[in-house]
Amino acid sequence: MIYALVRPARLDLDSYARVTGLHPEIVRRLVTLGLLEPDRDARGELCFTPSQVMAAARIQRLHEGLSINYAAIGVVIDLLDRIAELETALRGPLPRR
Repeated sequence: MIYALVRPARLDLDSYARVTGLHPEIVRRLVTLGLLEPDRDARGELCFTPSQVMAAARIQRLHEGLSINYAAIGVVIDLLDRIAELETALRGPLPRR
């Protein structure tokens, strides 16, 4: 068995909001819409992994850059992810050297 010697980095709601530049209420809304998937700590409070910071940046780019509302962003992200999967599949396996 392998045991982690260090607990993974987690950000509480306020820290996450500060790092992403989003208001905590917006973060809560994104969680409710399923755009962010945080964990819960022992007290039941939201806690975010560093990868969720990148997810928030993607959401902000879509919202601000393309004027997409938060409710529609989930559909757009799903479509973008699916396109990326299909492009990867079309490329096929990398040739061996």
